[in-house]
Amino acid sequence: MKASDNPADPFKKALAEATRTLAEARELNVTYSVDPPGMSREAIRLPQVSRRMSRDEVMLARGTADAFALRRRFHDAGVHARYFPQGPMARDLYEALETARCEALGAQAMPGTATNIDARIAQEADRKGWAQLREAGEAPLPVAAGYMVRALATGRPLPRGADRLLELWRPFLEQQAGGTLAGLDAALGDQTAFARLARRVIEDLGYGDQLGEDPDRDQPDDEDAETEEQEAPDETGQEQEDSRDSDDREGASDSEENPAQAEVAMDENAEDSREDSELGEAEAPFEPPPPPPHSEADPAYKVFETRFDEEVAAEDLAEPAELERLRAYLDQQLEPVKGAVGRLANKLQRRLQAQQNRSWEFDREEGILDAGRLARVVANPTMPLSFKVEKDTQFRDTVVTLLLDNSGSMRGRPISIAAICADVLARTLERCQVKVEILGFTTRAWKGGQSREAWLHAGRPQGPGRLNDLRHIVYKAADAPWRRVRDNLGLMMKEGLLKENIDGEALEWAHRRIVRRHEARRILMVISDGAPVDDSTLSVNPANYLEKHLRDVIAMIERRKLVELIAIGIGHDVTRYYGRAVTITDVEQLAGAMTEQLAALFEADPRARARMVGISRAMAR
Repeated sequence: MKASDNPADPFKKALAEATRTLAEARELNVTYSVDPPGMSREAIRLPQVSRRMSRDEVMLARGTADAFALRRRFHDAGVHARYFPQGPMARDLYEALETARCEALGAQAMPGTATNIDARIAQEADRKGWAQLREAGEAPLPVAAGYMVRALATGRPLPRGADRLLELWRPFLEQQAGGTLAGLDAALGDQTAFARLARRVIEDLGYGDQLGEDPDRDQPDDEDAETEEQEAPDETGQEQEDSRDSDDREGASDSEENPAQAEVAMDENAEDSREDSELGEAEAPFEPPPPPPHSEADPAYKVFETRFDEEVAAEDLAEPAELERLRAYLDQQLEPVKGAVGRLANKLQRRLQAQQNRSWEFDREEGILDAGRLARVVANPTMPLSFKVEKDTQFRDTVVTLLLDNSGSMRGRPISIAAICADVLARTLERCQVKVEILGFTTRAWKGGQSREAWLHAGRPQGPGRLNDLRHIVYKAADAPWRRVRDNLGLMMKEGLLKENIDGEALEWAHRRIVRRHEARRILMVISDGAPVDDSTLSVNPANYLEKHLRDVIAMIERRKLVELIAIGIGHDVTRYYGRAVTITDVEQLAGAMTEQLAALFEADPRARARMVGISRAMAR
């Protein structure tokens, strides 16, 4: 071997060949990259293996390769798509259960793959800090459901951390879906049967409303049609035989024959009518399924018209030159308070980094030179230099969504302060490897817009439900670098943008977006200055229509515990809606309230967290 060759190359080549063999796909392209692992129809991307070939690197690559190969071998994309649910949580559960099925089949046939995949799961659990979880709400339910299937199918104990995550959800899973999971062994080798079982599990767990139409609903009627086709020749043959018998009858008088023929004709007509009726029922088109409810939180919540609603990126609402001009205006207007906001953001950053790196490992062969041990080197030059390395603590990957009220009552200084605070916090959290999404919500028009016009044209039906055109704005997606979307927040300064606010649907929209994220921890912060108000809707519905829906959405989010929800009310008491909230009376306090609330969420010590929340609430008063 040449000195310049990478010592990891033989291992990588052998692993690629083993992956192709296990996947039963000789043409599969296997590559190694620092990018996140992934798989397509033609290729698999595995984690990079460095020249050092540490045990963790090797086991992670092997476990990832085996997981992808088993998915390729045992997974039928057509069957998977046929039973694929519609709602986000149902989709996540369905995917996790199918992944667990493929890996369990591999573990039963090839136990070595189970060891490799366990190593990958252990590294994931260690990276996301699952061993430190205290409540089920902190743990992703789809991952726990997949672990449950894996444990039942293989009988293997889960690695440390993963077992903690499953134990938090096990009582709920056994209580709700234990009966369905009892049939797991019989369905494991048949993807169609397993897909049906997975849909029943999803329904047992309370997400049946997200499954969509049952793909097996056509089957019974198809079988009935085939049965009728098989029976039809027998009936025709019988009629022909009856006809021949009738022709063979001789000696009967015309007066006796005519009533008999009339009776036979009536019987035949009756049979034909029954056959036509049965055929009509078999061939009749199915009635379309009822449309899914407009709200997962309240199925009774109605929306008169949705075709005028829009979810739009900020850059699509203004030209780049206009966004740049509005951003410059925002910076100029808020120059006096940027220093104070920046200091608070730096304070938050120090708190986060203190939790990410809070201890040192000494006497290492490489790292940062340990100045505290230089004295012994001076005293004895033969002593080697000593180095130290920061030891990472368990800090679960996190995503934060800031949902900003873009209603007309926020016009002026409140929206400016909210925009600049979102700006600074996004940059701060991004430096701490915490992804941030910034969303806004308003309506497209005052007093109803096109939805109200459609309602008037339809004759003003009673109880139309929400009667305005929504506008949900994405200022910054979670994966978008801040430098590329910095100007987008200037859009909030655009004249005519801020109109009315329908908080419940906006909160449900933001929740749907964040639960699709893969991060272990999800935080949703709402900033609003009042209760939901839309004159068009409230004029033809009960006075508490929008407020009730907001309460229902909050209750759903807090009950599911997939997202940590906090709220900040500007001059409005939002504590009557949200369980974790703070109200401020002056927009100048917004930056402090935002940083304190976020810092409290990231605080590891529960007592310190409670103390910080109390301080922020006292400050708000």
